[in-house]
Amino acid sequence: MSLDVSDALLERAERGPVSDEEFVECVRTSLPYAYEVVSRVADDLRSGTAEYADNRVPPPDETARGQLLRAMASDSIRGSLERHFGIKIAFQNCHRVAAFPLSAVGGDTYSTFVSTRAQLLNQSPELRNC
Repeated sequence: MSLDVSDALLERAERGPVSDEEFVECVRTSLPYAYEVVSRVADDLRSGTAEYADNRVPPPDETARGQLLRAMASDSIRGSLERHFGIKIAFQNCHRVAAFPLSAVGGDTYSTFVSTRAQLLNQSPELRNC
């Protein structure tokens, strides 16, 4: 699953840096499911009182799963989404995307969520091949 880059954006990238806004728009249109999940958890974080917000709903199909994995596996995509939404993204399994306030990074709740222990405790047989 790669990004669907317009000719105009590719030409700008060949000439030099592109803005985060342009890149995020490319991500939004290329990986709409992934963008929607991150947008939703970011909105949930801002509108709630919890220390973080996360998605626990598996993707509806393999195309959506691929989009989410692509977005989470790419430093540039993930970083641009973090900057765009003003959050820190954490990721477990094949669909558990969490949004943390930037101030939470290094804190107990964030450190627990991204720990190897948490990863082990969040395994289940139905997620082994996701």
